[in-house]
Amino acid sequence: MTLTSLPLLPFLMVFTALFAGVVLPAVWSRKAVRREAALRVLSRLLGAVRPRGRGR
Repeated sequence: MTLTSLPLLPFLMVFTALFAGVVLPAVWSRKAVRREAALRVLSRLLGAVRPRGRGR
C-alpha cells in the first residue's frame, strides 16, 4: 500500500459495504419484502446524493 492510495481506502470500504448491504439484496434476494426494503434504502441514498433542482 502506498501513501497515494491511503485516502482511497475509506471510500472503497464504504462503497463495498453499501454495495454488499443494499445493492445486492435489492437485485438478488428471493424475498420480495427484502428486495423492496433494499430498493427503498437505495432510493433514499441516491436521493440524498442527487442534486436538487431549482424551485424545490
